[in-house]
Amino acid sequence: MRRFRYRCTICRTTSPVVHELADLAAESEVHRQTIHGGHIPDDEMAGQIDRLGRWYATLPPLAALYSRIADALSDLRDLKTMGHYWWASAGATLLIGGTAALALLLAATFL
Repeated sequence: MRRFRYRCTICRTTSPVVHELADLAAESEVHRQTIHGGHIPDDEMAGQIDRLGRWYATLPPLAALYSRIADALSDLRDLKTMGHYWWASAGATLLIGGTAALALLLAATFL
């Protein structure tokens, strides 16, 4: 399940987590209309977040991959909560480590 959040850097406020893009658009529109008179604040952020509340766009590529895998595994058990289960974090680590080891093994075999 995808999680989204809106952040206004001018007011230094962040919206609650929403699960639909339409809800995210509504959150940002309501904030702009009530606080900023319809104007769009500079440097506002809106986008997808992981279960730990971090923006995917600001994560390094490997951390974003790990977070997406751990999120997907955690969503198998409970869609609405935040945070990773310990087994989802371990599974993501093992999956990325196993893929890296397999790629290294294949590269060594063909060289």
